[in-house]
This record gives sequence, C-alpha cells and structure tokens, in this order.
Amino acid sequence: MAKDSRPKSAAVRKDRKGPTKGSGGQGKRKLAGKGPTPKAEDRVYHKAHRQKQLAQRSQAKRQAQSQARGRGSGYGADDVVAGRNSVLEALTEQVPAEQLLIAADIDSDGRVREALQHCAEQGVRVKEVTRRQLDNATGDAVHQGLALVLQPYEYAEAGELITQLHEQAAKGHIDHAPLLIACDSITDPRNLGAILRAASAFGADGVVVPERRSAGVTATAWKTSAGAAARVPVARAKNLTQALKEAQRSGYFVLGLDGGGDTQLPGLHLADEPLVVVVGSEGRGLSRLVSETCDAIVSIPITASTESLNASMAVGISLYEIATLRKGVRR
Repeated sequence: MAKDSRPKSAAVRKDRKGPTKGSGGQGKRKLAGKGPTPKAEDRVYHKAHRQKQLAQRSQAKRQAQSQARGRGSGYGADDVVAGRNSVLEALTEQVPAEQLLIAADIDSDGRVREALQHCAEQGVRVKEVTRRQLDNATGDAVHQGLALVLQPYEYAEAGELITQLHEQAAKGHIDHAPLLIACDSITDPRNLGAILRAASAFGADGVVVPERRSAGVTATAWKTSAGAAARVPVARAKNLTQALKEAQRSGYFVLGLDGGGDTQLPGLHLADEPLVVVVGSEGRGLSRLVSETCDAIVSIPITASTESLNASMAVGISLYEIATLRKGVRR
C-alpha cells in the first residue's frame, strides 16, 4: 500500500454527511463577554459604593425624623421666636407672625394671657401643640411652652432706600442727613440684631446687607434686636460694592470701620454729611473691594491689649459719636 506523503499538519478534508459532534454551545459564554462595566457606586469593593450607602441611610434618617415630628412642628428654627418674654416682645412690636404655638399643658401666667390677647387683636392664629412638637419647632430652644412662627421678612431694596432717604432729606421731610449702616460679611444673626438695636438707639435710618454670605432677619435677629427690627428697615443689595458706589453718586460719604484706619472717630468731620457706615466681620474685617470703595477708613481708639471690637459694639460706639456730633441723640 502506498504511503501518504502529505505532512501530518496538513488539513485533512473529511467528507461526512449528517450531523457532527460539537461542543454543544459551551463556548458561547466565553465569546459573549461580561457586558458593560458597572458604575463605581454599584461595585461593592469601591469607596463610591460605601458613600452611596451612607447617603441613603442619611436620607432615610431625615425622613424618619420629619415623620416623627408630627403635624404642626415642621418649622425652621430660624423662623420661630421661642420663650415667653421674646414672644410677648415680638407681639408687642407687632412683628409679622403667622401663628402662635402653645403647649397643651402650659402653666398660664400674665405673659401668656397678654400674648393671647395680642394674637386676638392682630389676627394671629393660635395652635395648641405638644411639648415635643414645640421642641422640634424651636430646635430644642428654651420655649417655656410658647413659640411664635414668623412670616418671611420683607426686605427693602438697597438702591431704593438710599435714593428715598436722600430725596426726603433734600425736601425737608426728615430733619437730618441720612445715616445708614452697611454690613460686610456679618454672618451671625445675633450680631445683626445687635446692630439693629444700636441703629434704633442712635437714630440710624436703615441697615443694608448683601444677599449672599450675610445674616438675615431671622427669629434670632428679631430676638437680639429687642424689637428694633420692627422700627429700622433692612435692605438687601445684590452687590454691596455697587450699592455703596450708588450711594456715593447720590451724595453719601462711605466710611469703613477698621482698626488701621487713616481717620480717627473722635471729632469726625464728616458727621453732619449723609453717611453710610460700613462694618465688617470681627475676624476678617472689611473685604478688599469694599475697603477700596470707602471714602475714608475710620478707626476707634482702643487699648493695645485688645485686638478688635465686636461688630455691633463698633457700630454702637460710632453711631453714638456721630449722634453726639450732630448735636444730640434724636428721639
């Protein structure tokens, strides 16, 4: 028999008819691949997965706390005045309020009865709630069974207030040169409230605050102001630097308060002029743009052992000096 001369590696064609034996499709999985790569947050070994789980737990906790508060207690603590004296003071000053929250088991006294009388006269709704609901509504503040939910504060527009006061002075409708306080980066509502109190005490015509990065007229500011927030208008400026420049164009002098000022407060020669007194935060002081906009930087003499004054204290001292130089504090 003749020997096959073809190499062993050569393909051998086998002419067979009918089905042939195969793998039965077992190799398809290898060819198909594993699909698209999962997102990082869906991979259990990835740190993003852990962060997603923590976020979900935090959200679930907040929802549970909100539901546990029950009806009538879902207020923001910034919008609620807590405590019998504070509530009565706010109602006496006719601070715009939505409703009075009163504990069901409250021990009534003269302040509670007077508060209820004010509510009846001013058309403020009264709602009886539990102690727990009051705790949640006031952010666990000392409420003494009484809390007042405030309406959102209606801010004036800074440009309108500046122009209006200047026109009133020019027409003789007010008997003094306009005096405004501008707050640069005052973020503590207690400081704002104290500034409002000083403004009311020494005859300032209004306070200007920027829309961003600034404290607003919250319940804390109302409480600290001791009712002055109802007497002194607060205006908001979209851009404080531009508002100060607008005031300068209207005839105001802009004075910044800073420890390293080039002008001393005692005997301030600009006291009788229309003024905007700008105060910065206790830590940072005046911002660069605001400082560059001021016509003068005024400093208050203090002892070397004291680094700086609280913002509201600096405003109070400055307003007192200006009022004295304007020949007496206006009543």
